[in-house]
Amino acid sequence: MIIYNVTSKVDWSIAEAWLSWMLNEHLPEVLNTGYFHKHQIAKLIDIDENDGPTYTIQYYTDDIEKYNQYITNHATILRTKAQERWGNQFASFRTLMEVVN
Repeated sequence: MIIYNVTSKVDWSIAEAWLSWMLNEHLPEVLNTGYFHKHQIAKLIDIDENDGPTYTIQYYTDDIEKYNQYITNHATILRTKAQERWGNQFASFRTLMEVVN
């Protein structure tokens, strides 16, 4: 199993609206690509929140090829939409993990 993890630090001024957008628009768009069969979103709790909350979103897929197809066919478009909507009020970094047990 492959887990595509996106960690996002969100400015307090957009935190509530960003989370609503994530849950109601962005996550469904990612899942509707057909490359991921499940997701979860979590809020980091042992972190400095002076500038805003930090969320992690995990997308689960069965194999690396599905992830690669998502990156090739959809990632740039969806990242651009997020950037156009929220500008520099959030910052994200991505990691890729493989479940070993």
